[in-house]
Amino acid sequence: MQCFRPRSRKDQVDKTAAVVEKRQASQSQQVRRDAGEGGEAGAKQDSKYQLSRIMRPDDANIVGNVHGGIILKMIEEAGCIVSTRHCNTQNGDRCLAALVRVEKTEFLSPMFIGEVAHVTAEITYTSKHSLEVQVKVMAENILTGAKRLANKAALWYVPCSLQNVDKIMEVPPIKYASAEQGEEGRKRYEAQKMERLETKARIEEAVPPPPNPEQHTVGFSQSSLIHLVGPSDCTLHSYVHGGVTMKLMDEVAGIVAARHCSTNIVTASVDAINFHRKIKKGCVVTVMGRLTFVSNKSMEIEVLVDASSLMEPETGNYRAVSAFFTFISLDKDNKPLPVPPLKIEGEEEQRRCEEGKARYLQNKAKRLAEKERQQ
Repeated sequence: MQCFRPRSRKDQVDKTAAVVEKRQASQSQQVRRDAGEGGEAGAKQDSKYQLSRIMRPDDANIVGNVHGGIILKMIEEAGCIVSTRHCNTQNGDRCLAALVRVEKTEFLSPMFIGEVAHVTAEITYTSKHSLEVQVKVMAENILTGAKRLANKAALWYVPCSLQNVDKIMEVPPIKYASAEQGEEGRKRYEAQKMERLETKARIEEAVPPPPNPEQHTVGFSQSSLIHLVGPSDCTLHSYVHGGVTMKLMDEVAGIVAARHCSTNIVTASVDAINFHRKIKKGCVVTVMGRLTFVSNKSMEIEVLVDASSLMEPETGNYRAVSAFFTFISLDKDNKPLPVPPLKIEGEEEQRRCEEGKARYLQNKAKRLAEKERQQ
């Protein structure tokens, strides 16, 4: 008969401790493996970001079309997040990406209440001190699962140090799939840089409309909005978000278009938006919109944003942002309607109208060329 000695309490404690130690070591190895894989995946995803949000009644106009300004604000938020994340992957001062320019933004399909907007932002080019972010917006009908491309845009950011907003940080480079891709990005960078300098050089004053203007004139539909920049409008630097400014600009442009047509209107596209100077918390911004050109089915509206500080009145009034918005008029079935002709008064309005017509024809030629390439 074989006898077994009962285990002492000390033996049981030692065995339990050994099992726990072995399990902890195994878990630590798994954590290290997961961290390595997660870090590698994170590095790959640093240049891309997506946000999604359902469109609600307060995002749309009275007939259910989502305001272009809401879409622009979401586009800027996604671009700011992916740019800021990328620029903080290096050592040195922490920084926040500031929007300096938005290239032509196309509104390819209207978005409606109840649909989900999926905004995808990807860094496609980096210079020493700036980033290009390409953004696409997909509209999803969550009842049917159908998706369509609603918007696309390109934005340029610069990283500003959190310690000193006037200090522009260097941007970590990205890897390109080919040398051609990098070269194309460099050409886009040079082109937008030149365009920003030219736009800044031809800044014009906003002229108030005449009293009792005639219908369908520039003065009849010209509109302004005054907004005090509060904390909820601002970044960590206490400067206004680019998306907040673009939303205000779209609202004013929409009022101008609606006054001219007296119909349902929607944003069709936005030419380059140039951010000339920062707008600080506590500033009063005046957003002014005026018609510059009208075709058979579209309206070009120039939008100017001027700012002045309540706390530092000696700084005076200055031009902060400028852009051209294009709107179209729609019937109850969301089909384009003819736009009333614009009545031109004076040489200055005639000059702006001719410039607007040139932009219209140039953009039309670009759309046709793009359509041919896709076919």
